[in-house]
Amino acid sequence: MSILRILVVDDDPEVRSMLTQFLQRNGLIALPAANEADIRKHMTAGRIDLILLDVMLGDESGIDICAKLREDDDVPIIMVSALSTDQQRMAGYAVGADDYIAKPFNTSLLLARIKAVMSRTRRTASLAHRRRLSRFAFAGWLYDGRSDEVKSPEGYQVTLSRREISLLQALLANPHIPLTREEIAAALDVTGTDGDSSGRAIDVLVGRLRNKIEKDPKDPKLIKTQRGVGYVFAADVEVTPS
Repeated sequence: MSILRILVVDDDPEVRSMLTQFLQRNGLIALPAANEADIRKHMTAGRIDLILLDVMLGDESGIDICAKLREDDDVPIIMVSALSTDQQRMAGYAVGADDYIAKPFNTSLLLARIKAVMSRTRRTASLAHRRRLSRFAFAGWLYDGRSDEVKSPEGYQVTLSRREISLLQALLANPHIPLTREEIAAALDVTGTDGDSSGRAIDVLVGRLRNKIEKDPKDPKLIKTQRGVGYVFAADVEVTPS
């Protein structure tokens, strides 16, 4: 596996240098950037595996930059900010950020979050921006991410709840890849008092989605149970721009 190349975006030279050196000491390739222009130069020059993006960059907004990047790139993004309110976090997630970490933070925690995001983005749901920009075809079904319309092979529209749509997105983004209940729960932001409760919530949700898209929900051909793991979407998926 190649060494991760991480872009550290902060308008404070000291913070930028500190984070870059910390990541390099931990075996990663860290590249400094101060603004959107620097980001674009690095992304044009070579592969970037993850971006640490400060929310406030002088006259520029990290939120706005994230939204622009999401128009044409799936690179994982962790927003970094001194603002830790739920509203600020949701603003970051709404434009496609994979995670959000508040300053000040422990650098070891940051490293753990980077590893978690890289693992999650390789195995679980696509971000909201991906489903908005894509159409998915599977087993005669069509899902339009821009309108959230789901059409059966017979051509009639099937109404799904918001949570069922989110589950379908997660499955379509990972065809033939077994996903644990925990991975699905994290992608859908399903939480409970413990792991068992969130796992049961996923089982119920899968059952509801099966009832709407499977010919025989008791003998599913699309969403199959992976014994000892979770669930796997067993159909090929064709993705095209919406």
